[in-house]
Amino acid sequence: MRWLAHVYLRLRRWRIDGELPPEPKFVAIGAPHTSNWDFVVFLGVIHRFRLPARYLGKHTLFRWPFGGLMRRLGGIPVRRDRPGSLAEDVAAEFRAARTMVLMMAPEGTRDATTSWKSGFYRIGLAAQVPIVPVAIDLAGRRVAIGPAIALTGNVGADMDRIRTIYATLDPEHPVTATIRLAEETLGNDGA
Repeated sequence: MRWLAHVYLRLRRWRIDGELPPEPKFVAIGAPHTSNWDFVVFLGVIHRFRLPARYLGKHTLFRWPFGGLMRRLGGIPVRRDRPGSLAEDVAAEFRAARTMVLMMAPEGTRDATTSWKSGFYRIGLAAQVPIVPVAIDLAGRRVAIGPAIALTGNVGADMDRIRTIYATLDPEHPVTATIRLAEETLGNDGA
């Protein structure tokens, strides 16, 4: 599947701008997530860089008969009945791994939403790994990568750096989510 996605990118003349960081562990956030084609584009990028990408999935997807396959494909089970432990559970996965790239869509959905989910940010802080923005510019058939952002714990300042990377993109459909975490909206900027 990844190989086919890479062929799709080449045939459609997509270009990839930027490079992945040299760090062996990071959280890659893919946005905007407004179309099912975004997934195909990200699969092509994963293949191009030979990334050992991981993703989060509802824990019930990891039961028999598909549990083994889900894990082999890079899945990390998430228990929705323990939402407060997500960042630390995933940080433990980072600590146990020699290399790890966690792919996340910060909007959490293609549907309309008022802000991004903060899971990627909390996981990056807990695991002490950088965030690597991966942005899709559909009109320009371009995937922009990076630069890696080392989180400071100051949510507003860190998110300002992330916002500048996504400011000039043209997604498939109008972006519904404001690039803002709920923590910022509440006035808690981490300072």
